[in-house]
Amino acid sequence: MKLDQLIASGPVVTDGAWGTQLQTLGLSGGACPDEWNLSHPDLVAEVPRRYVEAGSQIVLTNTFRANRIALTSYDLADRAAEINRLGVEISRRAVGDRAHVFASMGPTGKMLLAGEVSEDELRTVFAEQAQTLADAGADALVIETMAELEEAELAVAAARQTGLPVVACVVFDSGAEHDRTMMGVPPEQAAARLTAAGADVVGANCGQGIAGYVDICRRMRTATSRPLWIKANAGLPEVVDGEVVYRTTPAQFAAHVPALVAAGAQFIGGCCGTSPAYIAAVGKEIRK
Repeated sequence: MKLDQLIASGPVVTDGAWGTQLQTLGLSGGACPDEWNLSHPDLVAEVPRRYVEAGSQIVLTNTFRANRIALTSYDLADRAAEINRLGVEISRRAVGDRAHVFASMGPTGKMLLAGEVSEDELRTVFAEQAQTLADAGADALVIETMAELEEAELAVAAARQTGLPVVACVVFDSGAEHDRTMMGVPPEQAAARLTAAGADVVGANCGQGIAGYVDICRRMRTATSRPLWIKANAGLPEVVDGEVVYRTTPAQFAAHVPALVAAGAQFIGGCCGTSPAYIAAVGKEIRK
């Protein structure tokens, strides 16, 4: 699959949140979403199916926490390969040839800077996951929600070994202007380093609402010629009567899409709190 052909006719609509969608289907708060590939494959398939029906040209896979280190806390490390393989197969079966399947690779949950994990350990687990996802038939790999840039760079290096296109995204949710990663890295530096690491697409996801990502996208564009991928939250979560609520409506979310496109975004979707309704609204704006 050629990324340049994918974006040749304009911005591409990706999918929205997975975690919050699985929760609407019955996933409990402390459960491992990725385990549902084993126990509830038909419910997992509902997520990409609904996104494609809403207009997604790319859907992800239910493999965000499916590296061996992250799965250890759920006593599922020995089933990592199976969970990843099923994640690709479920999304592929759900969407057929109506959308591309980009496989999700999230962080390990361990910090390099704190000495909780070594570079060699990260290289090993990301290489295992990336190769399993590639062998299962993913069209590309998406390294996402990375707070530590060094972890993202190691994941990119591992993913590149598969020969598949690699998308690499970090989270900007820190600093006075919420324009830094948790480690204080600004957008320009993140874009430059992810590009140097070999990512085919760079970008950002999660952490904040779409309004804040317009300027972040613009700043990333100044530091890279790679296509940019942006998936913002439906605002910041609030807890109301014990329930997590996102205040930004689909219409409010989509209203920022023209500015995001003007800032250089070529792949646009949603993260936490977004749903097929948000993706439909994004697609409507892009078609305008």
